[in-house]
Amino acid sequence: MTRLGAILAGGKSSRFGSDKAEALLDGVPLVEHVLTSLVKQCEAVVICGRERKGAVCLADIPTADEGPLGGLNAALLHAASEGYDEILSVACDNACLPADLGAQLSPPPAYVADQPVIGLWPANLAPYLGDWLARQDHRAMMGWIEHIGARAVRLRDKTANINRPEDLAELESRHGI
Repeated sequence: MTRLGAILAGGKSSRFGSDKAEALLDGVPLVEHVLTSLVKQCEAVVICGRERKGAVCLADIPTADEGPLGGLNAALLHAASEGYDEILSVACDNACLPADLGAQLSPPPAYVADQPVIGLWPANLAPYLGDWLARQDHRAMMGWIEHIGARAVRLRDKTANINRPEDLAELESRHGI
């Protein structure tokens, strides 16, 4: 199986108050922590919803206003066109990912029960997500997950989900950073 890593980074960071993808954890932007983790588990990695120098970046499809599903849709279409079998998606603020995240989620489709943006998706879903988005008024990740019958997985270790500056401060204190 060939796997494409997809960092979903098109959000507005409204609860965080500034660009959380660039917020520093141990002196390194959160998006870089996620990238470092995914390159160890995937043949290639893309960043969806933003530009970042030195990275393969994809615009959300059909628009930037689709939330994480716009990034996932772009990643699925890219994966299908490039011959990848599956996509491992995570948000740009999901620091401290398990080294075996893909294995814990296999086989696809599957998602992390308490963080549904983290998931393993078959690339052959590419034509279906765009069609589904076109028919929906409310484009929620859980709606898509229920539509395709993805399975919920509880990870052995909880991953970080940084929505507010306080979440980042708590992560730093827990890890002694």
